[in-house]
Amino acid sequence: MTVDTFKREISEAVKNYDRYVVCLQKTPQEFAEVLNSLVQKAIKAYESRAAGMRHGIALDKEVTVILSQSDEARPLCGIYFNLHSPYKKDALPKTVQPLVEKSPADND
Repeated sequence: MTVDTFKREISEAVKNYDRYVVCLQKTPQEFAEVLNSLVQKAIKAYESRAAGMRHGIALDKEVTVILSQSDEARPLCGIYFNLHSPYKKDALPKTVQPLVEKSPADND
């Protein structure tokens, strides 16, 4: 099993990345290179998985690749975009402590 085994899935993901995903860190060409590397890592994880495990997973900040055992010789390949915003800020400053509610029994 090689990266070329999943050429169809990779090309479809690169096409969708170029068309729908706005990413400030990677061009479509850089994304394709990273995706090939992630598929290679997922293949390695899939082939070296422990007994009873069904998946090989590789991910970075923008994409997750999952190879899943199937009834056929070729595993299923899922490529998922991890949607996030680099502009998102934490809702609360780090100095704010979470509110912990006490039960009525604690007041006795």
